[in-house]
Amino acid sequence: MSDTPVIVAARRTPIGTAGHAFKDLTVDRLAAPVIAAVAREVAGRRVDDVVLGNCMGPGGNVARVAALAAGLGHGVPGVTVDRQCGSGLAAILVAGQAVRAGDMELVIAGGAESASTAPLRTHRGAAEPYRRAPFAPGGHPDPDMGDAAEALAAARGITRERQDAYACRSHAAALAARQAGRFAEEIVPVGGRDDDQRPRPLRQASLARLPAAFVPGGTVTAGNSSPVSDGAAAVAVVPERLRAGLPGLRLVAGSVVGCDPALPGWGPVPAVRRVLARTGVEMERVAAVEIVEAFAAQVLAVTDALGLDPLGADGGRVCADGGALALGHPWGATGAVVVTRLFSRLVRGGAPPGTLGLATAAVGGGLGVAALFEVVRGGGS
Repeated sequence: MSDTPVIVAARRTPIGTAGHAFKDLTVDRLAAPVIAAVAREVAGRRVDDVVLGNCMGPGGNVARVAALAAGLGHGVPGVTVDRQCGSGLAAILVAGQAVRAGDMELVIAGGAESASTAPLRTHRGAAEPYRRAPFAPGGHPDPDMGDAAEALAAARGITRERQDAYACRSHAAALAARQAGRFAEEIVPVGGRDDDQRPRPLRQASLARLPAAFVPGGTVTAGNSSPVSDGAAAVAVVPERLRAGLPGLRLVAGSVVGCDPALPGWGPVPAVRRVLARTGVEMERVAAVEIVEAFAAQVLAVTDALGLDPLGADGGRVCADGGALALGHPWGATGAVVVTRLFSRLVRGGAPPGTLGLATAAVGGGLGVAALFEVVRGGGS
């Protein structure tokens, strides 16, 4: 019997800007409500493990702490994954591998990040906390992500005008999706809030007046970059043979690759190409694409390379309801947020069996993560 992993439930918190909506909620308190909500959707089944992506938390195995806080019981272990901004998607791939191997039959996987409460870290004997851990060792490029986005924009010829246009499009799409209720079923209220804090009407002319944020005279600004955010998302992964007719997303294939650490935003390109090559799927067959919108420049560089036009013919395929530019970018969670969005767009949205969806993220240090999913319904496909 097949042990192909299938996602049969997917939920997320609202996403808040760091220091605002969820400024007092620790990472486990963000994760626990979505873990509990997903567990309720598969009630009656024993949860074998919780796999949670996290980048900047306090340590101590956030997944285990969140699983206990969610009420799953002492017997559910928990493991925390750190692939930086790809952590949430990588955690889902780890869960899928355990299910595919036959070692587990229900894994809750996803990610969580509380930038608001992330601890400051100090090297022993240092007078001040360090700003971030290195993404690469000495002798290798280790740019900050804003600088890296600027370098990618220059390398791939991504203009300021296109970046601002894409940012406006992301906010407009997110506002329209919220107004139409397309986020309602995926969101678990947390901290008294049941909607995302950030999306707002933008005008390209207003964005054009913003100065470069990272490199003098550059094209990457606060307006076409994602904000630092708080949030969590989780999915339930089961083997196909135990799906029991529940609709879901079959994990067809996943990939994690390395790339030049000087241009980490390029990572989704080789990751997606590897997934498509392994499965023999052409990009034209993929109905929905969700890419973590860390920077408009990075999204456009990747979509250009993959032959997609999100500002034109592919606007209904690529982040059709907006993305991290509009909603926010909770680092360890954001890869799971895009899978939750795929679940809403395709499964909740009524896409027919066999419809394909793609999720991908770029990662600091020069990595790309990608996963291809297929809609399944009824007793078969």
